[in-house]
Amino acid sequence: MNPKSLICSLVASFAAVATAPATAETNWPTKPVKILFGFPPASATDVIARAVGQKLQDKWGQPVVIENRPGAGGNLGSELAARAPADGYTIFFGTVANAISVSLYSKLNYDYLKDFTPITLVATTPLVLVAPPDLPAKDVKGLIAYAKANPGKLNFGSGGVGTSNHLAGELFKSATGTDLVHVPYKGTPAAYTDLMSGKIELMWDNIVAATPHLKSGKLKPIAVTSAQRAPSLPDVPTMADSGVPQFEAVSWIGALVPTGTPKEIVDKIHTDLVTVLRMPEVKEQLAQSGAVVVGNTPEQFASWNRNEIAKWSKAVQLSGAKAD
Repeated sequence: MNPKSLICSLVASFAAVATAPATAETNWPTKPVKILFGFPPASATDVIARAVGQKLQDKWGQPVVIENRPGAGGNLGSELAARAPADGYTIFFGTVANAISVSLYSKLNYDYLKDFTPITLVATTPLVLVAPPDLPAKDVKGLIAYAKANPGKLNFGSGGVGTSNHLAGELFKSATGTDLVHVPYKGTPAAYTDLMSGKIELMWDNIVAATPHLKSGKLKPIAVTSAQRAPSLPDVPTMADSGVPQFEAVSWIGALVPTGTPKEIVDKIHTDLVTVLRMPEVKEQLAQSGAVVVGNTPEQFASWNRNEIAKWSKAVQLSGAKAD
C-alpha cells in the first residue's frame, strides 16, 4: 500500500471509530453512579432518590451519589443532566416540573424529550385540595356550588406562577366553570400561613407537605387529584369520585439517562431500578411520604411524558403563565 493510500485508510478508520455508536462498558458500573435532579435536599425528589439510591448502591457495589442542583424551577439540574456523558453514570430524576417547563418557558437550554432516554416512572405523589375547617363547603360538589354562588370571592394559593399547585387550580376552574382567584406566593410555606389564618380559602398541594396540617386539624381535605384514592388518605375521595370526571393532576418522579446511553446499560438500570422499587421496605418507606411506587417500562414512561406535557400545556395556556 502506498503512503497516500495508507493515510486515507487510517483517516477512514479514525472517522468510523469517532462516529460509531456508544458501546456498553463491560461489568457496568465500575465506578460511582450519580443521581442528579434540580431540587434541594429534603424535597420529595430528594427523599425518594436517597431511598432508591441506597438500595441501588447495595445492589451494584458502587457508591450512588445524590447530587442536588436546584435553580430555575428545576431546569438548572435538568440542563446539567442533559449535557452529562451518555454512559449511564448520570441518572436524571425528572419531575412534573419538566413537563410544565416545556410550555411555561419559551426557550430552554435542553430538550426534555430529545435529550433524555426514559427508564421508568419511579413514583407518583397526589396533590390534595385543602381548605380551612370553617370553609362552608365540605366536599367538591359543595365547593363548586359555593364558588358559583360567589364568583371571584374564593382565593387559592400556590408556591408561585407556573407551579403544579397553581396549574392544578387552573385545570379545576376550566373543568368546573368556576371563578377562583389565584394568589401566588414565594413558596408554599407562606401560602400555608395565609391559608390557616383565613386570608385565602384553598390550595392544591403535594400530599407530603399537606398531611401534617391535616393531621393537626388546622386544615381539612376536600379531594385528592389522583385517579385512585391515596393510600395515606384513604377516606378522602378523588376528584372523579366527587363529580369532576377524568381530573388527574399529580406530582411525579421518573428516571432518565442522557440520550445515546447504550441500550445494554439502559436495560440494566431499568431492571435493577424496578427490582429495587418492588422491595417491600422501599414501597413502605415511600408510602410513608405519600408516594405511590410505579416502576413501569421505558415505553410506558415515554408515553406518560408526552401525555403530561400535553395536559400541563393546556393548563399553562389557561393561566397565561410565562416564566421567561
